[in-house]
Amino acid sequence: MLDVDPGTSLMRAAVTNGVAGIVGECGGQAMCATCHVYVRPEHLDGLPGISADEDEMLDCTAEPRDNSRSRLGCQITVGSELEEIAVDVPDNQT
Repeated sequence: MLDVDPGTSLMRAAVTNGVAGIVGECGGQAMCATCHVYVRPEHLDGLPGISADEDEMLDCTAEPRDNSRSRLGCQITVGSELEEIAVDVPDNQT
């Protein structure tokens, strides 16, 4: 469990805190899919919609895309509307 400041993306929090399996190669621009995560079902309702760019990149993940749970960590930001989230990291990002 990480405690991060509001406005921090999951990818940035993971990279900053050395979470294994999150690469964040593109720095959070939704251009590489190396921050692919599987959001746990109990947190899905609190997420913003998937943008066209994120949707396209999720088709390029190293591990299979889960159409209901896969998201890019760089596109999920912790804040007032999303105070807590739990995700699983795929075995492979590249």
